[in-house]
Amino acid sequence: MADNDRVNDLSFASLLTPEGRALLDEVRGTAPAQELAVATRLRREHPAELVSAALTQARLRERAAAKFGAEDARRMFFTPNGVEQSTRTAVATHRAERMRALGVTSVADLCCGIGGDALALARAGIRVLAVDRDPLTVAAARANAEELGLSALIEVREADVTEVDVSAYDAVFVDPARRGGRPGGGARGGSGRIFDPEAYSPPLSWAVAAARRAPHAALKVAPGIPHEAVPDEAEAEWISDGGDVKEAVLWFGTEPGLVRATLLPGPRVLRGRGLPDPPVHPVGRYLYEPDGAVIRAHLVAEVAEELDGGLIDETIAYVTADERRDCPHATAYEITDRLPFHVKRLKALLREREVGVLTVKKRGSAVEPEELRRKVLPKPYGPNAVTVFLTRVAGAPTMLLGHPSDRA
Repeated sequence: MADNDRVNDLSFASLLTPEGRALLDEVRGTAPAQELAVATRLRREHPAELVSAALTQARLRERAAAKFGAEDARRMFFTPNGVEQSTRTAVATHRAERMRALGVTSVADLCCGIGGDALALARAGIRVLAVDRDPLTVAAARANAEELGLSALIEVREADVTEVDVSAYDAVFVDPARRGGRPGGGARGGSGRIFDPEAYSPPLSWAVAAARRAPHAALKVAPGIPHEAVPDEAEAEWISDGGDVKEAVLWFGTEPGLVRATLLPGPRVLRGRGLPDPPVHPVGRYLYEPDGAVIRAHLVAEVAEELDGGLIDETIAYVTADERRDCPHATAYEITDRLPFHVKRLKALLREREVGVLTVKKRGSAVEPEELRRKVLPKPYGPNAVTVFLTRVAGAPTMLLGHPSDRA
């Protein structure tokens, strides 16, 4: 272990002592501008390394609140990469509920990180073996299970996941590192995102082999995984939360070949039906923007069929229709104008209509929304709001103006 890793491990261990826990309570809510003064004061009575660790942990807990909720985040322990790579609680809970519905009572959680998925599984009443190779990550996962009162259901083990026997478990869950790190469930980090599934740590092929050794399995992968990389016997699920695509999951022991998009909260589920590409229609009164999970799952055709609509361009994932229908998998906009792309014309139109709030969306356009916003709306012209879609219609650069349509 490198010296820096040893220092981190020692600093983390000191946070679990009574002195460390008292410091964590004291520094909670410290504003960034106050950190230097607070650190200077506390170092008069506590080791400098412990004070630094407590302030770092306080910052990590604040960042983690968006994923774990403020109540859990203020009690949990994090590493910087753990906060970045952990599954959002809403997504982990959805996956745990699917596991429970399958009748799963025990899961081998391989590459467990700080334990976010293990916590969700345990809260669903599922017994978990949580495994990671990195000592600091394992220490955080173990502390989190204890802090949240779930240690009776979660066994945390420091080991190489490629050497773990999963035969005694109903299901396997694998979350490979996708930002570098060491094989076998090591520390999550590295120089950047990894897009090749075989460059995951451990590789996707190993995870698939592990999945085949259990009655059920779920493999967390990047949402950009090529569809051709999905094994024939797997179900592929793309998940979004609040409109943001979070991940894809390959399920084994469910419905081989099924493709689905799951939108949280909800869940609102769209199942693939193997439809051909939708036809191209002239731009109608309404434009529907499918959720990102629908687009990633290649299920825009299913949305178009629900809406009795078509695409505005054969390469663009916007659906158009003349009739307004409720669709849980897409956001509806009423279109008021269709114009060739022209900056000066758009600026004049916004001034004429007294627009003060401009939302710019793009698909199939090289124009940067923020740059366009600065050019066409340097200051508010009035109280009105407009949404502009920068896109292509029948191959031509086009601006579509409209506003969200909330009612059918």
